[in-house]
Amino acid sequence: MSISPTLGEEQVPILLASDIAARVRTAREAVGYTIEDLAVTCGLTSVEISDIESGGDNDPAKLKRVAAALQVPISHLLPGEM
Repeated sequence: MSISPTLGEEQVPILLASDIAARVRTAREAVGYTIEDLAVTCGLTSVEISDIESGGDNDPAKLKRVAAALQVPISHLLPGEM
């Protein structure tokens, strides 16, 4: 569950690391990649991919590389965007 605090009249979504991690893992598995396959394809290390998939790293630059390697829009990896 994600939390959406209000800022004035607008709701501001908070991206939970676990949501992003789950979406990356699901997208990776959908194309049949192992962590190592994805790492090689996007130019990151296996440890970096594992960190993303465990929710420990949400670096936008890395997420863009992962999305490109998986051939999905970055919005596909962000909660509330599928």
